[in-house]
Amino acid sequence: MKVNGNCHCGQIRFTAEVDPSKVVVCHCTDCQVFSSGAYRVTVPAPIATFFVLGKAAEYIKTAQSGGTRLQAFCPNCGTPLYSSSTDGPTQVFLRLGAIQERAELHPTLQIWLRSSPSWALELGSIPGCQEQEALEVR
Repeated sequence: MKVNGNCHCGQIRFTAEVDPSKVVVCHCTDCQVFSSGAYRVTVPAPIATFFVLGKAAEYIKTAQSGGTRLQAFCPNCGTPLYSSSTDGPTQVFLRLGAIQERAELHPTLQIWLRSSPSWALELGSIPGCQEQEALEVR
């Protein structure tokens, strides 16, 4: 499936080919910090199909294992865009929030569940509304 992505301000745009059956929700603590949320959703794309317009800022993260990963984000608006290995990458892991077709990409696997806040797996039981009107009555 071809996907199109961009940061919030539009300074960086990308296209790639992804397999919709490979969408992953990661609950590790690094992903929680990088996403400022309870988890991060990614989909891998072969690096040969990944084309980017604009220059992303890069941060190299060192994992507990000692391995390193490049984290790319917009230097203007801060939108997280993708990550990859720093050692001869063959694929990039696209951030679902930056992909225009994200509604069509349903997660098929969750990892690092031991790090997940208990409420993150129970969102369906929490009351909600279509926009933010519920905040006005609190």
